[in-house]
Amino acid sequence: MTTSEFSKLKGKQNKKLDELTYNINGCAMKVHNTLGNGFQEVIYQRCLALELEKSRILFAREKEQEIFYDGKYVGTRRADFVVEESVIVEIKAVINLEDVHLAQAKNYVVAYDKPVGLLINFGAKSLQFKKIFNPKYQLS
Repeated sequence: MTTSEFSKLKGKQNKKLDELTYNINGCAMKVHNTLGNGFQEVIYQRCLALELEKSRILFAREKEQEIFYDGKYVGTRRADFVVEESVIVEIKAVINLEDVHLAQAKNYVVAYDKPVGLLINFGAKSLQFKKIFNPKYQLS
């Protein structure tokens, strides 16, 4: 594969991920516009699953991932959603996102070895979301 062909392929993959994260955010906005803030995280998680299904976006909810340290298994963690095997979605229902929430989402993106993640907070008056990139994939 030439450098030019590789660049085109990478550009198509980035465009697909951008479109996918845009659609996920759209589903989250629909949930937040309907419910507002003030519910527990699990309620938003269930509603987001319904919106993703309606949008025909493939996902796994509460998908368990093995965690290794120094090559040894040390336990498991679950991200709220793994969407189309490419995007980790971690949701919160807090008044404001804090650094610890961002760190958790970044860790999931790396541990699950996915190129991108979304941290979405339904607890604020306005929907909050942050896009997180896995440095391994060097997406633009």
